Amino acid sequence: MAGVIRVLLADDQNMVREGFGALLDAQPDIQVVGAAANGREAVARVRALRSAGNGPDVVLMDVRMPELDGLAATRQILDDASGAPRVLMLTTFDLDEYVYAALRAGASGFLLKHAPASELLDAVRVVAAGDALLAPSVTKRLIADFVRAQPAERPGWSRPDALRELTPRETEVLGLIARGMSNAEIAAEFVLAEQTVKTHVSRMLTKLGLRDRAQAVIVAYECGLVSPGS
Repeated sequence: MAGVIRVLLADDQNMVREGFGALLDAQPDIQVVGAAANGREAVARVRALRSAGNGPDVVLMDVRMPELDGLAATRQILDDASGAPRVLMLTTFDLDEYVYAALRAGASGFLLKHAPASELLDAVRVVAAGDALLAPSVTKRLIADFVRAQPAERPGWSRPDALRELTPRETEVLGLIARGMSNAEIAAEFVLAEQTVKTHVSRMLTKLGLRDRAQAVIVAYECGLVSPGS
């Protein structure tokens, strides 16, 4: 059906899969097209559905699963050819090194499992629309806390040459995105039209070779454009 968001659920708990599946399927604009009990099964189901022409638009991926965890599964799914779905990570904890790594791997955001049903539905719609970064202040805090807690263990993602390609305005926009500001808030900050901000964001992502705003936050922290607590 045109306009319907196709979702695949990957979680090793039956109750989570069934509960989330019933909630999502009850929405007129969302259809659950598959489920998986571990990461390896999730990768296989995504590939099979895509081959059949019914690939998911969004994968709800649990972080910790047997056989293949959500991080490794996310990498495999997003390493496939163009047309890969967006991945929304599910976690029980609001600070998890796997979530940080998943964002670096290309996941479009994360959601706590105990979030209200309305947040789950909003998250799926936001990710499907390509807006990516969910609950900006929470995502920013998770990344900042992880960077602060484990500075010596971070592999680093330094892109100084790419950052030099950005205009001063695009650099400012990247910094404000990393601080959790929405396009509307950035537009108000600079007294610009929101569409102009969207254009700056799009150009910035293209120049940095990034998938979405979630990865932009990671790059901003790892390149030192912003720092934890700033």
